[in-house]
Amino acid sequence: MTEDLRIIREIRINPVVPTESVLVATERSVRPRMNEERIPHDEREWIETCPFCRGNEDKTPPTIRSYPDEQNWEIRIVPNLYPVLGDDTDEKSLSLGLQQVIDGYGRHEVLIDHPNHGMTIDRMSVPHLQMLFQAYRNRMDELYSADDRLKYVLVFKNFGSAAGASIAHTHSQIVATPVVPENVYNEVFHSRAYYGKHHHCVFCTLIDEALTYEATIYDRQSGEVRRKINVGQYVIERGKHFVAIKPFASRFEWEVHILPLVHKSDFMQVTGAELEDFALVLKRTMQRLEQVIGGVQYNYFLHTRPRCEEYMDCESSYHWHLEICPRTSIPTGFELGSGLFVSTISPEDAASRLSEVQL
Repeated sequence: MTEDLRIIREIRINPVVPTESVLVATERSVRPRMNEERIPHDEREWIETCPFCRGNEDKTPPTIRSYPDEQNWEIRIVPNLYPVLGDDTDEKSLSLGLQQVIDGYGRHEVLIDHPNHGMTIDRMSVPHLQMLFQAYRNRMDELYSADDRLKYVLVFKNFGSAAGASIAHTHSQIVATPVVPENVYNEVFHSRAYYGKHHHCVFCTLIDEALTYEATIYDRQSGEVRRKINVGQYVIERGKHFVAIKPFASRFEWEVHILPLVHKSDFMQVTGAELEDFALVLKRTMQRLEQVIGGVQYNYFLHTRPRCEEYMDCESSYHWHLEICPRTSIPTGFELGSGLFVSTISPEDAASRLSEVQL
């Protein structure tokens, strides 16, 4: 049996957040299970009832920002009609014994990614994707500059109902919060601890290993190969400034992360030339995912160093990145109860299938 086809049953530790584990159990891929439905591609350019289509601007709150301009917008930012956080209250934080309450202050905005209703990320042009991420960067900077009570600005995208999207038209969201979200905090905390021990960024180490490391581990008694890691085995796509990597401990079966090749902790430090390359790597990565698991629903989210004062010392230890998480299965009671993610496809097999796609 080849390495790719052998049965794997092992718990993998996330090297960035060691408290997070993934159970890879490839034998479970043959069991009957309910998958998330794949979305049939909607190629309609405009829908009369869609509030995000160009020409239907009166169906949304007033425009906050638009690119390149409000009249001929390609990207449009508006307040979310149903915000999870808002700036319309003046409630104080409370402490009721062990029960603590922090005011739900913040901002929640919708970024309409494209005027074309049926457009998807993999079909957008590189210049448009570059402009999209420039819009993220600009708005994040504006929100941080406007209010020092905001500790973190999270950019994320839900595509498909299983991923949390309530409107089919392609869009992203921006949520500015008075706390640093747990997922980001855990990454910052553990990467800072790693840097304190090894004097090197853990994300940079992962990139170096993905691009240069190879190893073969043999069974002591039989001499058979137990594990073989080849150079570039987890690399899905590479540009001049960015690399797309399949995590060794992937929480989601087709999860891919895009990271800068040169260390940068803050997404807002990215240059226009770097964003152009990022847009190309993102487009090609999404095209690979579309070819292998077409019509899949997914989330992506941008993780960057918090801009608040207590995290200013993370410039050398943290590394901004985009996490793309396709939703191809429904979490089970074991996953929800244990917090242990289960993958029925080995990351090695998934990486091989994605990287072999001819674009």
